[in-house]
Amino acid sequence: MLQFLVLNEDLQKVAITELGEKPSRISDDIIALKTWIVKQPHLKARTDDQFLIQFLRGCKFSLEKAKQKLDMFYAMKTKCSELFGITDVDDITFRKIHNTGTFVPLPIPLNGCGPRIIFYRCNYDAKDFTVEQVSQYMTAIHEVAMISDPYACVYGLCYVVDLSQLTLQHALTLTPTHLKKFLEFFENTMPIRVKSLTVINLSPAAEYLQRLVFSCFPEKIQKRIFICGRNFTDISAHIPLKYLPREYGGENGSLPQVIEDNNKIWDKYRSYFEQNANYGSNERLRYGKSMNFDDELGVSGGSFRKLDVD
Repeated sequence: MLQFLVLNEDLQKVAITELGEKPSRISDDIIALKTWIVKQPHLKARTDDQFLIQFLRGCKFSLEKAKQKLDMFYAMKTKCSELFGITDVDDITFRKIHNTGTFVPLPIPLNGCGPRIIFYRCNYDAKDFTVEQVSQYMTAIHEVAMISDPYACVYGLCYVVDLSQLTLQHALTLTPTHLKKFLEFFENTMPIRVKSLTVINLSPAAEYLQRLVFSCFPEKIQKRIFICGRNFTDISAHIPLKYLPREYGGENGSLPQVIEDNNKIWDKYRSYFEQNANYGSNERLRYGKSMNFDDELGVSGGSFRKLDVD
């Protein structure tokens, strides 16, 4: 018998109408995906029902697309393990990043039953953490959402990004190589929909960076990016004020308390991340042509330091 979270009635309706989910076919679809995984000599993948059903939902139940996304998920986590290969959530630096509250899933989804809201602040000194360390933390947040958060799994994610504390030093740590890998990973491997990205409180450095970075996003994501002013009057058209944290005038939890509470998440999923060390992709064993990430991503190194800043 399959084991995965049962959706409530409202979420199930959305999964059927928006994701093409057919409850009578879920068992066959998951078995087909498991059968395919076993036949791939290069791929060592999780076969948990809850994990696999999200790849099906994230691909609107196209089995072939789910295979491709799952394959790329492990290929990139193996090739770019310094960015996406998180296995130790008890690491001191990992917990320090968590306690800054730089990337926080808020307790109440949008409109009470909608996309999960993730609140981002660049509220740490640029020299405190590397891009790789922050990326691993962000990846872990998304992985937990994939296996535990029905609102994120069905409706997707809304990001609210406060860039008031972003400095030029933060911007200079992000290379074109990093950016290309981030875009590839979060667009083509994570099976969760991005519903919107709302940016508030742009610092001068952030205004420069958003012009540079957002222009690299896929067109469908660019259409979901909303730039608001340095107050909250513009945000209500996209995210009603009540769904922001209390520190921002909303009712969606107090950030220090949410951060403290969410430490329990890492305790709960400690073994899940430890098990991540057992999974991945061995390109030498892949049938046919192996993935060449340097070609796929157009990676050529470089740095934004070479660019002129107004």
